[in-house]
Amino acid sequence: MSTTSIPSARPRVKARVSFDRFRAWLVASTTRPEARPWLVIQLAILHAVIWTFILINLKAAQDVHMDVAEAWGWGQKFLWGYGKHPPLSGWVAGLWFRLFPATDWATYALAMATVGVGMVICWLLALRVVDARRAFLVVVMVALYPIFNFKGFKYNPDLLQLVTLPLLVLAYLNAFEKRSWQSGIWFGLAGALALMTKYWVLTMIGAIGLAALIHPERMRFLLSPAPWVAIVTMLVAMIPHIVWLAGVHFVPLTYAGDTYSLEDAGLVHQLVAGYALHNVALLALPVALAALAMALVPPWRSLLLRAPSRIVTRAWARGGNSGVDVSQARNVWIIQIIVAVGPPLGALAFSIYMKTDWGISLFFLVPLALVAIPALRVQSAVLFNITAIWLVLSLATLAASPWIAAREMAANAGNAQIYGARSELARELTQTWRTRFGSRWAVVAGTMEQIQPLVFYSPDHPSALLPLEAWDSGLTSRDDVKTYGFIGVFDPTDGRLPAFEKWVSETAPDAERIVMTTRRFVHGKAGPAMSWNIYIAGPAK
Repeated sequence: MSTTSIPSARPRVKARVSFDRFRAWLVASTTRPEARPWLVIQLAILHAVIWTFILINLKAAQDVHMDVAEAWGWGQKFLWGYGKHPPLSGWVAGLWFRLFPATDWATYALAMATVGVGMVICWLLALRVVDARRAFLVVVMVALYPIFNFKGFKYNPDLLQLVTLPLLVLAYLNAFEKRSWQSGIWFGLAGALALMTKYWVLTMIGAIGLAALIHPERMRFLLSPAPWVAIVTMLVAMIPHIVWLAGVHFVPLTYAGDTYSLEDAGLVHQLVAGYALHNVALLALPVALAALAMALVPPWRSLLLRAPSRIVTRAWARGGNSGVDVSQARNVWIIQIIVAVGPPLGALAFSIYMKTDWGISLFFLVPLALVAIPALRVQSAVLFNITAIWLVLSLATLAASPWIAAREMAANAGNAQIYGARSELARELTQTWRTRFGSRWAVVAGTMEQIQPLVFYSPDHPSALLPLEAWDSGLTSRDDVKTYGFIGVFDPTDGRLPAFEKWVSETAPDAERIVMTTRRFVHGKAGPAMSWNIYIAGPAK
């Protein structure tokens, strides 16, 4: 007698139950006070780990960015300023590389640790404005914002602002709510911390000041001790840096004026338009993916067939919304509008060179500003959908990253700025110096873009000297080159070469002059060859 085996549906039922239980756990964890901090911290850690590995793969054929190498160099000495910038980014890099080696992966880990901390602070900030459900949606939208992943690959003062500026806005909202002198102290310290990152944060400080003056409840805040204690605290905390600024004759301000002033009105308009389009495009991704997460709430399939418009309109409703603190939301809306519109208008009015990277720090409030719209309704299923979208995209990018890197290298095979072998040059120069003089290579001279990677990659980690610029970092001096000697490195195609050669002739007329060529091979493929003019001046005898 034959028997027929009927497959049991039990495994599928169990899988479905497990899936539903996980979704319920995720939603519950976003709202339970004892669980939600750990959920957000774990999300930030997982995000940082995944994207560190992605960046390691994507950048395998490249040296670290010059900004990263510069921050590493600053971190070798804890000063009150570094030529063109306040000191905080150098201090953070210095502390990080006390724990980790000077390697490429450690720089990407630093960048992702920075954005991970920024994500957690953005969540704490969101809790001041919206309920826990909406706050979790905000933090996942932030994780999907390219500034917090692809564009966040280089650690520098711009990226560090993703920690200090959310902290500043959080401190302001806290002071606006409590209006106590204690909250004013924290607000003032947060302002000083932000200013110690980059002077560009004056845009955010100005926006916060205008928000405090525009807000309907301004008198309750302005008549409290909080704003005035904050101003005094910030000024007192900034005294050491202000003293340093005076000691270097306010060179960072000179640097900004010399570097970013333009006379070509057409170019200014073009740069402002590019800045606006660039940042709108970056923000479109998390907004579109959040809209997709809302559209995929059940029963989206049946709605797609019967009433497609309901997929969009069901997320919106009139009436009050207890999940939004409208008073604090007004602060967020005002601040975001001002920092979105103010800098481009200022660039047009004062003919300023508007870099797209300046928007890195200014738009972290956009997800919160949108989620805080009272008419928007956020269902529980949205939280699971947005988390699943983030995880799938992150893991897919991780899997595809080696292929993406190979495609990028093939498309830009001759681009020496991206794939130039500066790390190889650093090691060759170190060996050359040790062979000639039997001592540590102490100083490298040249332009920032050429020599900062040499500081990072050389085993001797020489200090960088920029003789053609007025804003020396303070890590070495013109007198040091006479005592310790130096290696000058210059791109022969750079138009500043005659000025550099004049400086070498005046400083070390007997310097040895040679030409070196470097090339990197990755997976059996040759990168572009680069030639360098090298000037070697030995230490004083």
